[in-house]
Amino acid sequence: MVLDVHILLVRDGQILLSRRRGGYGDGMWHLPSGKTDMGEPADRAVVREAHEEVGVIIDPDDLRFVHALHVQHPDEEPRLGVFFEATRWRGEPTNREPDKCSAVRWFPLTALPDWTIPYPAAGISAYLAGVPFGVFGWGNEIPRYYNGAPRPEPARILPADLGSPR
Repeated sequence: MVLDVHILLVRDGQILLSRRRGGYGDGMWHLPSGKTDMGEPADRAVVREAHEEVGVIIDPDDLRFVHALHVQHPDEEPRLGVFFEATRWRGEPTNREPDKCSAVRWFPLTALPDWTIPYPAAGISAYLAGVPFGVFGWGNEIPRYYNGAPRPEPARILPADLGSPR
């Protein structure tokens, strides 16, 4: 199974998103994220991805696990997305992968941009509601969250079949 790691860089009620360029989610907003390398633990992978994508240096002790989302996109193998929050880091976030990302921008946590990819939007919604685990996909456009708490309101999510925002 693919293990994805996502970093929620949060400061002053805002979250950092990057606009994807080419391939999956072209032109849509996403969290800095990536896959673990063989033998790499999730906490080290998310620290590495944050540095590679937006240039910040995070001490693993400053990470807080906030959500796990079991995801299955059509025609793909299921994956587990692990979401971490960081409110402390060194450096100012910048776009370090211009071939994969066309912009890096801060957004209010409660007002994600219209063109946010559904997968990270589901993780952000769960984070805001304090929900530790969810399932997304398998023919369902709305994530299911588990912890006995009220279901969080989904972030503004557009179906993937609406095409590119351009």
